[in-house]
Amino acid sequence: MSRVVCPWDLITSFVTDAFKGYGVPEEDAKICTDVLLESDRRGIESHGCNRFKPIYLDRIKAGIQNPVTNFEILKETETTAVIDGHDGMGQVIGYKAMQLAIDKAKKYGMGMTVVRNSCHYGIAGYYATQATKQGCIGLTGTNARPSVAPTWGVDGMFGTNPLTIGIPTDEDFDFILDCATSITQNGKIEYYIRTGEPVHQGTVITHDGQEYEGDPDKALKMIRKGDAALLPLGGAGEALGGYKGYGYAMVVELLSAILQDGAYGEMLVGKDPVGKPGPYHLGHFFIAIDTGHFLGEELARKKAGEIIRKVRNSTKAPGAEHIFTAGEKEWKVWLERKDKGVPITEPVQKEISAIRDELKLTQYIFPWEK
Repeated sequence: MSRVVCPWDLITSFVTDAFKGYGVPEEDAKICTDVLLESDRRGIESHGCNRFKPIYLDRIKAGIQNPVTNFEILKETETTAVIDGHDGMGQVIGYKAMQLAIDKAKKYGMGMTVVRNSCHYGIAGYYATQATKQGCIGLTGTNARPSVAPTWGVDGMFGTNPLTIGIPTDEDFDFILDCATSITQNGKIEYYIRTGEPVHQGTVITHDGQEYEGDPDKALKMIRKGDAALLPLGGAGEALGGYKGYGYAMVVELLSAILQDGAYGEMLVGKDPVGKPGPYHLGHFFIAIDTGHFLGEELARKKAGEIIRKVRNSTKAPGAEHIFTAGEKEWKVWLERKDKGVPITEPVQKEISAIRDELKLTQYIFPWEK
């Protein structure tokens, strides 16, 4: 598929202005833009510009997501907080909730915040990195609309539920493990639709218990209708450890709902009681652990670096060129892209140009239009 690289300054300015054009306050628009484009900086294109219009702008336009975020703290202690996001911008809620956890950790050693009534908050790794940059170990997770089947089941009962951990190191990049607890996620299938890549075997199970591969558009429609579901890490059954992915997904589901009295499962489908589009009411959790309250940030970073380098320098399998640690591939993508820009596919090019025209942001001329 044809791609055109758009310079970072151009796409950053445009996305911010577009968010503002949809009613997001300027400071919040900057946060939303930073989270969105961080996905593309790391090469996670399923969650970057690819989702700008359908996941954020379209939901604001539909009235199921509030462009102005009411970040309400319902209950707070020295080390904890319960937050209601009132269906505002998930990136703004996530940024503020993680920073609150970090601030508590800096003072008391550890901090945890939980959120209810939020919206899609982008890549979870953004918030883990927010913690590591400030010398903290960061953990976060979010539930999502149900699309993943439990082991020995075929109904989508919980979301792709990433369990994300960031640990500061002494390298140029921190250890950031950011991945869904399912084999693949809805955003990746949406990306396959745009790029023409088929759904891979072993990732989707139909209601008759058969694994589906092939047309991503058909797969996504079946998942949305409840005729198919994504499989947890490890796949179907127990032979390859599918129960482990299922178990970790349930950990995220529980932590995203029980402490904040939040929505879960079918309550997250994005429809009101009569079936019309409605808010998603997602839940998140954020944990920060300050390394300075233990033996110090410098020692923690050094020790973490030693451990991951030891792993990377271990014996490679025949034919393998490199052993990666979490966050390394994303760092390499950033090094490759930082002086160039973000590669944008043809369908997303058309969306961006249409948004520009709709908002009359005539000062923007994109590379694919020259």
